[in-house]
Amino acid sequence: MKKRAFTILLLLLCTVAFSQKHSKTSAFKSYKGLVMAGYQGWFNAPEDGAGRGWNHYVSHGKFEPGFTNIDIWPDVSEYKKTYKSPFKLADDGDTYLYSSYDASSVETHFEWMQQYGVDGVFVQRFIGDVQRGRGRNHNDVVLGNALKFSEKYHRAISVMYDLSGMDAGGDSLVIKDWKHLVDSMKLTNRGNKQTWLYHNGKPLIAVWGVGFNDNRKYGLAEAERIVDFFKNDPVYGGCAVLLGVPTYWRDFGNDTEKDQHLHDLLRKVDIVHPWFVGRFNEEAYPKFQSRIVDDIAWCKVNKVEYVPTIFPGFSWHNMNPRAPQNQIPRNRGSFYWKQINGAINGGASMLYVAMFDEVDEGTAILKASKNPPVGLSTFVKYEDDIPNDYYLYLTGYAAKMLRRQLPLQGNVPPPVKK
Repeated sequence: MKKRAFTILLLLLCTVAFSQKHSKTSAFKSYKGLVMAGYQGWFNAPEDGAGRGWNHYVSHGKFEPGFTNIDIWPDVSEYKKTYKSPFKLADDGDTYLYSSYDASSVETHFEWMQQYGVDGVFVQRFIGDVQRGRGRNHNDVVLGNALKFSEKYHRAISVMYDLSGMDAGGDSLVIKDWKHLVDSMKLTNRGNKQTWLYHNGKPLIAVWGVGFNDNRKYGLAEAERIVDFFKNDPVYGGCAVLLGVPTYWRDFGNDTEKDQHLHDLLRKVDIVHPWFVGRFNEEAYPKFQSRIVDDIAWCKVNKVEYVPTIFPGFSWHNMNPRAPQNQIPRNRGSFYWKQINGAINGGASMLYVAMFDEVDEGTAILKASKNPPVGLSTFVKYEDDIPNDYYLYLTGYAAKMLRRQLPLQGNVPPPVKK
């Protein structure tokens, strides 16, 4: 009898603790029916106040013609604050870039999300970059601004912990960082109309980079401790978890660690999220589409949910010169649209877009320059007849199709005439 009473008391205490750290609900109660994008937020410029120079624009420590990591040049005509770059236009005119550290840049992005119907973003958080100093300060500032503008523009928001580069035993760093964010920013405790994304009645947290066979220093043991913390910690837990895994997670194929315990771990989480970027082009996609159907079938049997990745194209030539530029062409939106239709027709109830702002690998859906710099570095442009906001438009259109607010359309919608 005493043991039973103690168990009941412990459950009550856990419930009180959870309720203190997380609001009961949110304006966004489920990922189902939403199209969310990844949001890197990692770009800096000199004199932006972050003290990181041209962070993430640079290559081999330099940012000048012939040295940059970005393959798409963003269109910055609508940004309130920009920074002059060393690159030049064809007419020798100056070029400019934005900094993610500036609140005005983040606001511009969230305003676009609202304007075009992108439901929200997962703010990326690389655990190796947020432990101390300028890295943590930058990421905290970006996340704080994202929270602020998600509320202003009524967009869903969550954090995605990217474990890439984490050492063995690094799960303790993730746990420490989450406690820091919850206590300092009250991420999930902003009232029952807050914009933090909930799922299955709980605040949703994403953890990416589990089960890959690319010689990572951490493994499934660290991932399981992170999942258990987010779900079960009596003070900071009580969360739903999305787990980012390799493309071939289900059948332990090309990119996946051959360990059956990965499936045991996936049965513990709420959403399975495989990474597809770079795995196929438009020609190869039809053969790949059946994988989504089989993935969803596995998830239904094992009582977890599923969100596939869609991406508009891929290019990282400036970062990796041996790779061809425009490696996976966008084909006027046709490639992106085939994935959107394939996912929805395959049974997906939610979508993840890679990425909102990753101009590094040419996957960004934000507005891109139609007149990028010329010279030693070359940049991928959207085709001449495609407007610079086309992929924002297609993403919002996809969200309406996913929710059956618009009928499924097999052919890519033409750009809206302005």
